[in-house]
Parts: sequence; C-alpha cells; structure tokens
Amino acid sequence: MGMGVDVHGGDHTKAARRAVSDALRHSSLHFFTATDKTVHDMHVEVRIGIAEPDRVDHAAVAAEIPYGTVDVSTHVGGLDVESPRDGDAMVIAVAAILVYLDS
Repeated sequence: MGMGVDVHGGDHTKAARRAVSDALRHSSLHFFTATDKTVHDMHVEVRIGIAEPDRVDHAAVAAEIPYGTVDVSTHVGGLDVESPRDGDAMVIAVAAILVYLDS
C-alpha cells in the first residue's frame, strides 16, 4: 500500500505514480527461491484510488513496476483539494499492489 501526492498542478498521473513508488518502498518479496520462480514470473495488479480515475495514464503508472506482467486499474477514491484562493489543486492518490504467481 502507498500514498502519493501532487502538491501543485493537479496532475493525477503524477500522484498515482508517487503512490506506487511509495507502495514499493513498503514491500519486499522473498519467496522466489522457495517457488522456483523469478521476478519475471510475477503478475502484478496495481489498484489506484483517485478522485478522477480517467485522468490517470495507466502506462505511465505501470512503468513504475520494474518486473512482471503489470495490470493497472483506477477507482474513485483518494482526494482532490482545491485552494480557495487560486484554484490550485493538490491531488492525493492511494495505491494497492497485489502480486501473484501462476502455479
């Protein structure tokens, strides 16, 4: 799990990419030796919660994952916070990354 924020500019893809990067820093996978698999055998499902899912570039988010076959989906969630003074938007995204291997 992870959280990412684009503090200025309202860039939903940037917030989503930062959420994925944060999630990766909170994880560690050590089961490859026991399963006779490699990182290239992984299937990685990335779920992004963000206020405006249609504004996220899925390919850019998938590029944050260094290995495996990656599928990105976006869902309504997160939070957009607009400044009452100038309309500048802070975009907050959350990410969940699920990893699985075929048996």
